[in-house]
Amino acid sequence: MNFYMGIDVGGTKTSYGLFDEDKKLIYKEKLPSDDQKGPLEFFGQVAKKLLEFAEAAENRGGSLAGIGIGVPGFVDFEKGIIARIPSLPRLDGFGVADFLREQLSAAGKGEIPVVVDNDGHCGALAEYRQGAGKGHRNMLYCPVSTGISTGMILDGRLFRGSNGASGESGHMLTCIPEEEQIPCMCGNSGCFNSMGSGKAILTHVRRWLEEGETSILPELAGGTEHITAKHINEAYEKGDALAVRAVEQMAHYLAVWIFNVYMLLNVDCIVFAGGLLAMGDKLFGRIREEFERYHTNGFPVEFHFTKLGEDSGLIGAMELLF
Repeated sequence: MNFYMGIDVGGTKTSYGLFDEDKKLIYKEKLPSDDQKGPLEFFGQVAKKLLEFAEAAENRGGSLAGIGIGVPGFVDFEKGIIARIPSLPRLDGFGVADFLREQLSAAGKGEIPVVVDNDGHCGALAEYRQGAGKGHRNMLYCPVSTGISTGMILDGRLFRGSNGASGESGHMLTCIPEEEQIPCMCGNSGCFNSMGSGKAILTHVRRWLEEGETSILPELAGGTEHITAKHINEAYEKGDALAVRAVEQMAHYLAVWIFNVYMLLNVDCIVFAGGLLAMGDKLFGRIREEFERYHTNGFPVEFHFTKLGEDSGLIGAMELLF
């Protein structure tokens, strides 16, 4: 029996999933990610964990037949090289696929295929094949959390672009007044990510408070520096004007962002995922409302939330093997 691995590398945690030959997730494990480790140490630990899973597969009467890995950054898909990971910069330029293949081979596990891709691409594959996008020929996968991006399924295929860096739509630039621009890690100021993402809105909220606006947010959070999206959600429910302003700003920029991508690609299925889903209709109802104000071509567009939740990264990483 063949078993497959899906690995979802994140800036704070790395998740591992073991799948049977029917692509069913049968076991998963989550461990902290250490952004201070260099690539050999970081992926050396991944290799050790893979050996544990390979032995678990053997104990079940089978073998590990493939490993898929999703990482939060730019990947040379053909070569299996991590070009750049902003959240784990010490891993930049590392040939992770070759390294893991060599480690497994040296441990007597044979030549196991290893495939690496961007985590947004993995999420798109997962939702397209097993989740909310199943049955659609075209789909946009839009994780909205600390940052925002897009995984694109076009005519039944994952679109990676010329260098594997497609989908960084959160870094498209907005038309906003100069004084409102906030620098983003992409190197520009005023991209959608810097105006509507979960991380960016906290920067805006803290700036508004420094400028003298009043809010219950510092009290709820135990200090301005501790404010999170969860506190904004709570303050919004209590009618706090600054929290309402924050949600309205997010909704506006997220609606314009997704509308622009839609107008470029004419994709009729949009699947949202990520931590900001916790805000529910107060955010996504407004996004849909504003999207429909701009949407004048008459073609139907479906909005969905992820069906796979936090497992989408693991499932998508495994799906890279197919």
